[in-house]
This record gives sequence, C-alpha cells and structure tokens, in this order.
Amino acid sequence: MSDFNFKSYHIRSMNAASAEERAAINQELKNLYASLPAAEQALFNEQLQTFLVKEMGRLKSDYEAIKGGTQED
Repeated sequence: MSDFNFKSYHIRSMNAASAEERAAINQELKNLYASLPAAEQALFNEQLQTFLVKEMGRLKSDYEAIKGGTQED
C-alpha cells in the first residue's frame, strides 16, 4: 500500500513563483497518477479525496475564525 504525500505538492504549489511553475507541479502529479497501476490509482484517488476534504475543512475553520474575529458587535 502506497501513501501519497499530497501535502508536499500542495505546499509547493502554494509557494510557486508563477502560474507556469504551478502548472508544472500539477503535471508532475498527473504523471505520477498515470504511471500507477489501476489498483494504485484507486488508492491515489481515495487519498486525494481525503486530503482535499481535510484541507477544505481546515480552510473553512480558519476562515470562520478570522471572520468571527473581525465582526463588530
């Protein structure tokens, strides 16, 4: 069973100096997916979905904390 480190791709993409660099990182991830056998691709998809759900939840929580902290009563 493989563990895919989506966080490293995510951080590299966030810190990319240009849209071209971000596209190259995205292509690197696509190439990794394409190189996997079907069973590994299914695992890749599951792990990617889990990462995205957790990341979106974290972002929502951060947003709500910031939004709540800036409201005037």
